[in-house]
Amino acid sequence: MRAKYICLIMAFLVFLSAAAFGQGQGNGTQNRQRVRENLATLRLLRLTQAVDLSEEQAAKIFPTVNKIEKDKLRIQRDMSADIRDLRQLVQNGPLKEAEIKAKIKSVKNAQRLIRQKDDELEAYLENNLTTVQKAKHVLFQIEFFRFLEQSLDRGRQMRNNPPPAPIKKDK
Repeated sequence: MRAKYICLIMAFLVFLSAAAFGQGQGNGTQNRQRVRENLATLRLLRLTQAVDLSEEQAAKIFPTVNKIEKDKLRIQRDMSADIRDLRQLVQNGPLKEAEIKAKIKSVKNAQRLIRQKDDELEAYLENNLTTVQKAKHVLFQIEFFRFLEQSLDRGRQMRNNPPPAPIKKDK
């Protein structure tokens, strides 16, 4: 029952991600934000399944993981705005070194904060998982990020090599 529930949620998240990408000319920032949120949720659901959390563990871990992921999403959103501003500063001369230095500092600070949140999450899981679950978590992390990389590669290939147009049948 639990596996079916998780699979339904995962399918729903994939659908939402596809819908966000499909909107195309809509607000790109909102679409990216939705995709990030969906990926964080998908990761948490797959983590639950891969690590085989008990109901008690899930009830204890989920609120903390959700808070950390929301904090990371906020930091990533702010960093994206800083990166966009930095790109504009560099491309639209004349160069304003003081502004550029401030944006570089802001981006590097955001990167540091994200690493700290990742470390905080890892430490929390380290203290709340059994040894076998820790091993499963390490394996899950590797497999999940490999899955994301492969999915991105497939998406890029599809964008560069669109499928041929369907063959129309004569009536």
